[in-house]
Parts: sequence; structure tokens; C-alpha cells
Amino acid sequence: MKVILNKDLSPLGEEGDVKDVAKGYARNFLFPRGIALPYNERTVKLFESRREEIEARKVQKRNDAAGVKEKLEALTLEITMPAGANGKLYGAVTNQTIMDELAKQGFQIERKRIEIPGSSVKNVGKYKVLVKLYESAAAELAITVIGQEIKTEAKKTAAARPARKRRDEAGQDEAKIDADAGAGSETAAAEATAAEAVSEEAAAPEADASKATD
Repeated sequence: MKVILNKDLSPLGEEGDVKDVAKGYARNFLFPRGIALPYNERTVKLFESRREEIEARKVQKRNDAAGVKEKLEALTLEITMPAGANGKLYGAVTNQTIMDELAKQGFQIERKRIEIPGSSVKNVGKYKVLVKLYESAAAELAITVIGQEIKTEAKKTAAARPARKRRDEAGQDEAKIDADAGAGSETAAAEATAAEAVSEEAAAPEADASKATD
């Protein structure tokens, strides 16, 4: 079905463009929202009468795009992401990430207009991304991805393990010393008992001899 766009609609086209679309799309979406009008003799005449107005808006869009292009190419966008010690990101920088960061800088750029080589960035470093603006105008945006190391519970546990090991080893050493000391005491006591037994045995014949003499 042929229609004339009454408003810009990315990526379909701009105001005044003639497009072929599905009937359901036109009747259920484009016409109810005033985005497009049916292509016929009446609407063609209507848009012909608005031709100069439409062209003036296009000129303004080109000028605006040129200004945005200049600002974007003078900008280096810094993005901080969680990363490991090797520079690999926990996650990735996507066109959504860049769109959000640009919005913080005052730039309203549609996500689908931002093209990243390889579709995403997964390591810290410096990169160039393409931002499509209007018609053939596009800006080359410089981004710097900065890694932010995350201290995890695993790292804390790993750091604590040697200390626990040292404490455990110290406890084992103390226990061994106590055990050795206890064993030494038991040995000394046994030796003393044995000595007493020997003394008693030695004294017994003497006592028997004295009885015999009497």
C-alpha cells in the first residue's frame, strides 16, 4: 500500500516521502497516529503545497546535524566499567551504554544510530564508534573505556585463608608442645615408679637377712 509520510519515522523515512507499506501496518499504526496519509491525488496536492516548508525543515536538520557532528568529534567519552586485572570487562560496552552516557552530556542520539565495531567493547582501552546523524552525515566518536576493579568476597576469603592457616599451624604446634610435655611428664613418672620398685626389691633381702640373724 502506498502512503505519504506526514512525519519523520526512523528508519522508514521522512516527512513528504512516498513509501510502500503493508496495509495492516498503515491502517493499524501509521494512519491512527497521523504519521502517514494514503497516497492519492488529494494528498499529493497537499504535500506539493507544503514542499517549500518541508525542504526548509530538511535544511535545518542538516545544519543541526553538522553542529552535532562537530561537537561529538571534539568529545572523548569516558566510560568506567567493572574489569579484571587483565583489562577484560565484566560485561560489555554496547550502543545502549554509549547512548546513556551521551544523554548525560546532553546529546539525544537513538541507540540504533550508534555503531560499534564488533557490536560491543569487552576490554579497557580507546575506541572509535560511528554515530549516524542525518542523511549521510555521521560523526566519529572517541571513547575511552576505563576499568574499575571489583573487590569480591572470594578475594577477601582468599586473603584471609593464609592467616587462618598460620593460626591453625600455630595451634597445632602448641598442641604438639603440650603433648610432648605431657608425654615427658608421664615418662618421668614411670621412671620414678620403676626406681622405687627397684629400691623396694633391694631392701627386701636385707630385711629377710636381719630376721634370719635374730
